[in-house]
Amino acid sequence: MTKTIFNVKKLRADFPNLGVRIHGKPLVYLDNAATTFKPQAVIDAVTEHYASGTSNVHRGVHTLSQQATNAFERSRDKIRDFIRAEKSCEIIFTRGATEAINLVADSYGGAFLNKGDEIIISEMEHHSNIVPWQILCASKECVLKVAPFNDQGELIYEEFEKLLSPRTKLVAMVYVSNSLGTVNPVKDVIDAAHKKGAVILIDGAQTVSHLAVDVKALDCDFFAFSGHKVFGPSGIGVLYGKEKLLNRMPPYQCGGDMIASVTFEKTAYTVLPYKFEAGTPNVAGVIGLGAAMDYVRSVGLDNIAEYEHELLAYGTKALSSIDGLRLIGTAEHKASILSFVLPNIHPHDLGTLVDEEGIAIRTGHHCTQPVMKHFGVPATSRASLTFYNTKEEIDKLVKAILKAKEIFK
Repeated sequence: MTKTIFNVKKLRADFPNLGVRIHGKPLVYLDNAATTFKPQAVIDAVTEHYASGTSNVHRGVHTLSQQATNAFERSRDKIRDFIRAEKSCEIIFTRGATEAINLVADSYGGAFLNKGDEIIISEMEHHSNIVPWQILCASKECVLKVAPFNDQGELIYEEFEKLLSPRTKLVAMVYVSNSLGTVNPVKDVIDAAHKKGAVILIDGAQTVSHLAVDVKALDCDFFAFSGHKVFGPSGIGVLYGKEKLLNRMPPYQCGGDMIASVTFEKTAYTVLPYKFEAGTPNVAGVIGLGAAMDYVRSVGLDNIAEYEHELLAYGTKALSSIDGLRLIGTAEHKASILSFVLPNIHPHDLGTLVDEEGIAIRTGHHCTQPVMKHFGVPATSRASLTFYNTKEEIDKLVKAILKAKEIFK
């Protein structure tokens, strides 16, 4: 195991929330898969907008509106560059990855899928990448198929390939599992889906804070992610879609800013990306997300990935040393997520006890109940790491777990 030259102490100083004390103890925040803390640069960008730049966008000739519009569209350009999209018009702002997936299911699926068409997802999907397709299948009489994973939490690619058929019209798959940490072979999945003429959506909610994404190189048709999981504000997300597909799709919602003209006889919709951005947008959220893109790029995703790999290796070894602890999700390729169970201690009880030590972990089914069913557990405890975490924090988690075991003993 190598050591990355990575000034964690300096980076931690960028995140005010890391200075919080819980029950009188320094916070150890290991719930980054649920949401990430925000660097001061993002907080400042949002505060500046509200303090001195508040205005609606795209609709005013006055100075504040023009300034807000410029900042808003600069963020769109930053996100285009961050995921290496071809054009800024392919970047659609949503409330999060969940709305982005629902947009595709409702707009693309509603317009182009028909009775008997097949949709493929994987067994490890988040509920937000299951339920929209179930609803679409119920309304359009389509067929939902599920690609399984093995007991290490790895997609069984051969079984996925067997599900592909001439009836396959859409594949929706997670890039990085939020409950297992598995990094799926999405490029292979995309290529295989395209050979059958299917379009593919990638759920990238857990990806963009860990790995560099190049949507052009992947050749995915749609890519969804949330701002709050990549050190940006809550309530803002992104749908990337290929321009040719987005142009064919009908609007997802209707209202201001998505129309070219309205009469009582007929409405004409405006151009991309605004066709899918009805109503007053989350201007501050978009500006904050642009600042988050700048911050992550300044740290460097390659640096982040290398350091997080060290944390994952260290955490895997440390947790595995605890007698009776069972890791859930041991894929060869995974991000810095450690899910586990302990005999005779429910995850909710463990979460409460480690919280007394100032440690925040996530407990429950993580909106992946089919994953829990696969492993025969009702829930897991999950420690999810990012670049502002340290090996010392992992040691504190191990110590807290051992203390909890003594209490239950």
